[in-house]
Amino acid sequence: MPKLRLALLCLFAAPLALADTVHVAVASNFQQTLDKIAAAFKAASGHDIKASAGSSGKLAAQIRQGAPFEVFLSADDERPAELLKAGVGLPSSQFTYAYGQLALWSKQRADAGEAVLRSGRFNKLAVANPATAPYGRAAMETLAALKLEAAVKPKLLTGDNISQTMQFAEVGGADFAFVAYSQLREQGIHDHYWLVPEKMHQPIRQDALQIQATPAANALMAFLKGDTARALMAQAGYRFKP
Repeated sequence: MPKLRLALLCLFAAPLALADTVHVAVASNFQQTLDKIAAAFKAASGHDIKASAGSSGKLAAQIRQGAPFEVFLSADDERPAELLKAGVGLPSSQFTYAYGQLALWSKQRADAGEAVLRSGRFNKLAVANPATAPYGRAAMETLAALKLEAAVKPKLLTGDNISQTMQFAEVGGADFAFVAYSQLREQGIHDHYWLVPEKMHQPIRQDALQIQATPAANALMAFLKGDTARALMAQAGYRFKP
């Protein structure tokens, strides 16, 4: 009987013993969606996700300097490609997990749209740093497409990443903010925004890159390609084609 009890304990403890934590560098726009994916991933694999969020450019710089991440979820395809070119990351592991959408949002005003940008009837417009944040670059491409770069430049308020950019509008520091549509979806915001036509900027192609070959990282990369993760991404407003 004691031997049987020991065998049963070993049987049920085995999956827990194999469970691990995968350390993920995630673009700020995808953080809330990753939180939901993490719960589903935990249920399916037993592995936990420990995420650090920031702008894609700053996260890539940290990874290049040796930060101990196993998976990088960027908001563009360029930073993962640059890391691979520098010899960082597993060859052939880069893939597009989603395409993001850009939105112009105001907490207080209901006139978010092209017309208000052209009118200039606002004091401050928040954008993420275009040098490090892909959504910030898409915002500047949108202003360029509208030929408003020079007119709007004195009114720009620049955030380190897309989360800080949204905070500027939330606390009243900016009348409008260019944000990720997924941020609005995740927070249950259904009005006061303009979904920017995709023809106004380059596609926001969000790529994943595996940095280290650990069992937990292998499992997460596979999970991100599966139906469960893709359904959660779709609910958050992401697309899978440009």
